[in-house]
This record gives sequence, C-alpha cells and structure tokens, in this order.
Amino acid sequence: MNQVICIGSASKDVFFPTARGIITNTPEDLTSQKKISFELGAKYQIEDRYEAPGGVAANVSQGLARLGIKAGCCSKIGDDKLGMWIVDELEKENVDTSLIQVENNCKSDLSAIIVDTNSGDHTIFFNRDANERLEIVPEKIKNTEWFFISALNGSVRKSWEENLEEIIKIAKNENIHIAFNPGQRNIKDNSEKVAKAVENSEVLILNRDEAIEIVSGYKKQITGDKEFNDEKFLIKELQSLGPKVVSLTDGIRGAWACDENNLYYTKASGNKPVETTGAGDSFSSGFLAAYIQGKSIEEALRWGTANGGSVVGFYGAKDGLIKENEMLEKIEKIKIETL
Repeated sequence: MNQVICIGSASKDVFFPTARGIITNTPEDLTSQKKISFELGAKYQIEDRYEAPGGVAANVSQGLARLGIKAGCCSKIGDDKLGMWIVDELEKENVDTSLIQVENNCKSDLSAIIVDTNSGDHTIFFNRDANERLEIVPEKIKNTEWFFISALNGSVRKSWEENLEEIIKIAKNENIHIAFNPGQRNIKDNSEKVAKAVENSEVLILNRDEAIEIVSGYKKQITGDKEFNDEKFLIKELQSLGPKVVSLTDGIRGAWACDENNLYYTKASGNKPVETTGAGDSFSSGFLAAYIQGKSIEEALRWGTANGGSVVGFYGAKDGLIKENEMLEKIEKIKIETL
C-alpha cells in the first residue's frame, strides 16, 4: 500500500538555457514586474537542452520516493510515446504508476521552459491536454495513508472543483490525511473552494503569492498591503481555517512553518540557483516526508529547505533530489529560528 498518493499533473519539461534574453523591469505592472524578450523573427542556437519529468504530482512523488516514502502518482497521460516516457521516468524512481490513467487520442502534457542563465529564473510555455481529462476514481485511490493534492486540472469530463470535492470526500470516508498544495489557477478560479479544501487539510504547503491569493479571497475587508507583507499574518490567517501545520515559502527569502504552538523560520539553502522550476515541489516532498515519519516541524522545515536548495542547482525537479541516507548530512548547517 502507498503511504502517499500524489494527485495532479504529470508532464515532460524541456529546458532551453540562454543568456540572450533581454530582461526589462516593469514595476508598474504589479503581477508581471519583470519581462524577458527576444528579437521577433530571430533564430537562437542553444548550446544544450535538458529534459525531465514535470508536473507537481510527478515531481513530489519522485521526491518522496527518494526519501523512503512509498509514493504513487495519480495523473493522466496520452497514448503516445511522450506519456510512456513519463511513466518510465517515474518507475526509475520507484514511484507507483498504476494510478496513472491513459487517454486514447490525446496528447501527453509538454512544457518548453526558457531559462535565463544569469538569474536562474524561467518562463514556461506549456500545453495541457491529458491532464485536463483527469478523473478521480475512488476505488483506485482509497488505499493510502495520505493524499498530496497539488494543482488540479479538469475541464473536459469533470471540473477541477468536482475532482477536489471527490478527493476530500474519499479522505473523510477512509480517514486519509491530506497535505494540500493549491495551484494558482485553482485559487484564481475559485478561492472559496480552495479555502474549503484548506479547512479539511492537515498540512498546507504553499508559496507567498498563493497565500496572498487565498487570504485576499476571503478577507475582503483588507484593503492595504501591510498585512500581506507580513508572513506571520498570512500564516495565522491560513491556520485559522483549520490545518494543523502551515508552511510558506518565498524563494531566496526562505521558508516559514508553524504548528499549533510555534512559528519557525529558516533561510534558503544552497548555492546560486541554476534553475528554479522544481524548488517548490522538492521543498514539499522534503517537508512532507519528514512530517510523515513523525519528525518535528523544525526538522521538516530543514528537510524541505535542504531538498529545495539541492534541486535548484540542476535543471528540472529530479536531478538534485536528496536520498534518505544523505539527508542528515545535508541539514547539518540549516539553522531554525523560533519567531
């Protein structure tokens, strides 16, 4: 039996690193303060490219498996070579792929990722087809201790809202713990539905932008930015919805986590990032693996930070994932502050 079933997307990511994009600061655009541009009609030669599995469910299940957790991936692929490649890559990491659904006459999801080599930041062009057809089958996923619910898709047969409701219903009926990492699409589409799912979660893991989107969605009376610049405020508001544990990440600024009694903080770990796509997912797998194994919140924060800091030194969310027997050494220098 799986300890964790990760539900969400699985795809293939192809990375194109380059230093030839022109970065423009646009502070007047609050939701897009930096832009990258290339000459229209030009052709650029890239010295190398990198391929890796992508999608949150795929990424987190791989990270959990590396850390000794029996993990399965519940996602959807097309009946194509790309889909089979995704399955093969996950099986190499000992992820249970029996829950991956295959859709006939459908394309597996694919992303092309432009990486600015000067900063490690990226711009993603993605095509989503198979994952929009994800269906939740209760009989297939009810035998597990945990659900890790990530950014959900679904629009062809069932909406993502219907899928989310079904997952929560199964969890309640089968006494399955929920770790929730909502996607920005879900939050922007229906923040109230996401907030309801947060109420039913034991562990909530999200980044700063996602936290602001959720809190602003139901805290209509807040009109200023002061509260939203305060991590303590955001975490307190999210915890008031019901989860026992909330962890918030903010890139190079570090990460926070709280339980019912204390709030903790740690700085980001690792060297200058090569590429940051998998940072959040690797943090999630590290944090959750430690928590499932009964370790303290401080220790879970160390595991998540170490895993995230390691992965950003590589392209993609797979290379750089820490193994269970390597973790003790990796977390030695990570200091935790109690706030």
